[in-house]
Amino acid sequence: MNKVAVVTGGAKGIGAAVCRRLAADGFSVAVLYRTSQQEAEALARELSAVTDAICVPVDVTDAASVTAAFEQVTRELGPVYALVNNAGVAAQELLTDVTDGAWNTMIETDLGSVFRCCRAALSHMLHSHDGRIVNIASMWGEIGGSMETPYSAAKAGVIGLTKALAKEVGPSGITVNAVSPGVIRTDMLAAFSDETLAELAAETPLGRIGEPNDVAGAVSFLLSADAAFITGVDLSVSGGFVI
Repeated sequence: MNKVAVVTGGAKGIGAAVCRRLAADGFSVAVLYRTSQQEAEALARELSAVTDAICVPVDVTDAASVTAAFEQVTRELGPVYALVNNAGVAAQELLTDVTDGAWNTMIETDLGSVFRCCRAALSHMLHSHDGRIVNIASMWGEIGGSMETPYSAAKAGVIGLTKALAKEVGPSGITVNAVSPGVIRTDMLAAFSDETLAELAAETPLGRIGEPNDVAGAVSFLLSADAAFITGVDLSVSGGFVI
């Protein structure tokens, strides 16, 4: 039986690329989504041609919803071996314009979700003394981004959570790592002009905008046997923007 991987925010962008890569790697895949039902269902049908795959609705800001989603995955696919925490939101705004509600939404979606999903996944991983967790952070969590203070704070929190949890669950044979993408061609770039994207590409030493598959490859590696002795690492996938 294939090992089971759960990918939050799995319907589009980086999440969908990760789902496709893990299906190709031989995992059974659970595509977790919040609002992108049509995309999630279409992706699960696509993946079902090569592996067992389902899509599961979840509100990652709600503990009961997260628990229910993981219980459904376990019933339909089996115990969770790998978790990829990819769900997140971003916004560009001056800190003085950020409302309490916007701050709380960012922190709960980008950081609180990682806590809740790790807690749900670890119940089986700790029992089996095996498992892999990869948290999608951001280069802005490493160096901070102007007009992205809440996002930078949340992603910095993801990196800190990753390093702490790796030490906590390492004795149980579980690895916990982070991947910090740079500028990646996803819906999060929709608000940027072509001129701004060209400037960002020029600022990237490799001279281009990253693609979702660039991130999916790093996730695939960290979930593989080749990374069995790697934990607590924040792997920058930024084309050299952050080194």
